[in-house]
Amino acid sequence: MSDDLNEAKEIIETYSGFIAIVGKPNVGKSTLLNNLLGVKVAPISPKPQTTRTGIRGIYTQDNKQLVFIDTPGFHKAHDALGDFMNRQVRNNLEGIDATLWLVDLRRPPNDEDRSVARLLKKINDEVPIYLIANKVEVAKYPEEALELYQDLFKADRTYVMSALNDVKAVYALRDDLLKIAPKNPFFFPDNIRSDQSRENWAGEIVRESAMVHLRQELPYAIAVVVDEWRDPKNKDEPIYIHAEIWVERINHRRMVIGRGGKMIKEIGRMARKQLETLLAAKVYLDMEVVVHKDWREDMNALIELGYAG
Repeated sequence: MSDDLNEAKEIIETYSGFIAIVGKPNVGKSTLLNNLLGVKVAPISPKPQTTRTGIRGIYTQDNKQLVFIDTPGFHKAHDALGDFMNRQVRNNLEGIDATLWLVDLRRPPNDEDRSVARLLKKINDEVPIYLIANKVEVAKYPEEALELYQDLFKADRTYVMSALNDVKAVYALRDDLLKIAPKNPFFFPDNIRSDQSRENWAGEIVRESAMVHLRQELPYAIAVVVDEWRDPKNKDEPIYIHAEIWVERINHRRMVIGRGGKMIKEIGRMARKQLETLLAAKVYLDMEVVVHKDWREDMNALIELGYAG
């Protein structure tokens, strides 16, 4: 009888841990997170600073759970929003079980990489740190760049990969992380992949589309608030989503809308296509461009957007 009880106890024991993903802007943190989960929960664009908050992605396999935290790119801040993003990185390095430090092998370390390395040196020595050397498939001198990053910080383990294309390497990393998860209860239900609300998730999809289509500094002056979501009453109707696109200037509003509404239609077309694919349902995306002057320096606006509190 005691053997049966011990066996039952072993079956119900669970293991879970928090894994922070850190690095300077545009090194592939969100791409890695999405591929670790096998589903898109974080926005991706070719422009840096796409991620503004610590997005949590949850991966559960049998009796083990990993909670990945996709932090904003650590950078030299120029406004209140930038200060908030950097605080998010520092805060998310507390109380974690492992850290993934992403670097871009296309280039040698710069000042932002050195700042991240200094942050990592402040983490508890018992927390393992993995150096994830990314974008190897497009790097001209990957070995030389890797050596320079290793000189900045001695990580516990190094992975050289393409977070975008090398699924085998991404899954091998995930398997390693599952092995080090400490004994804990699950922090989230085993059937969810993110702790974001559906409204925040949809807003990030819209903002990602805007960042892809717009140029120069304008993308960083944009925020998106989804203030209405209506599920259909029958299967033939679409999901209705109303999104406000915030900009700081009237001329920004003109740029987002575009001549004859061309730009806003392109932004909406790309966002709606992604939403429909990910939701497996028809979507009616209703977008409105609203001017909130200097919202990146307005604490009340940052609180409303969830960037401060």
